[in-house]
Amino acid sequence: MRILIIGGNGTIGRTVTSRLEEKHEVIIAGRTSGDVTVDIADLESVRRMFDSVGKLDAVVCIAGEAKWDHFDKLSEEDFYVGIKSKLMGQVNLVKVGKEFINPGGSITLTTGILADDPVEMTTSAAMVNGAIHSFVKAVVLELDNVRVNAVSAGVVEDAYEKYKDYFPGHNPVSMNKVVNGYIKSVEGKINGQVIRVIE
Repeated sequence: MRILIIGGNGTIGRTVTSRLEEKHEVIIAGRTSGDVTVDIADLESVRRMFDSVGKLDAVVCIAGEAKWDHFDKLSEEDFYVGIKSKLMGQVNLVKVGKEFINPGGSITLTTGILADDPVEMTTSAAMVNGAIHSFVKAVVLELDNVRVNAVSAGVVEDAYEKYKDYFPGHNPVSMNKVVNGYIKSVEGKINGQVIRVIE
């Protein structure tokens, strides 16, 4: 398969890329580095990326940001960071990307545990993650030849030390289990699913 991984140089992205490269041709997209650059918050940038890479069998997005802060401190503009990047960025990857996916191919989005098990200061991030879950379930009802799924993981072991104070009592998830969630979406046949990798 010919696979585009957006965010392929990140903590999770590097390991997903390494695993998929064992069997497939992988193209990495990133904001500042990779085989092609893209800002998923910019629709025209998304279009240029797809135009430059051409036909694909799968797209995996492990990118997107949202503002973390206490609810009382979040401005309307702060919420729009997550809405424009993580939410609409991934929605637009499906909207534009479906035209570049070969029949039977897939698009895999990324959310996270905050949709189901939020912690303090994650109102915005939890909101967009939950919205993506609903989007995935709905959009597949209107797509005939492209599968769409989302991977929703807990805090990965590789990043646990950095984030453990934000996630008291949460069990870190092995990177191997998280990567398997992406493999399941790309190489399997499931469609319209949220693949939860929690423990």
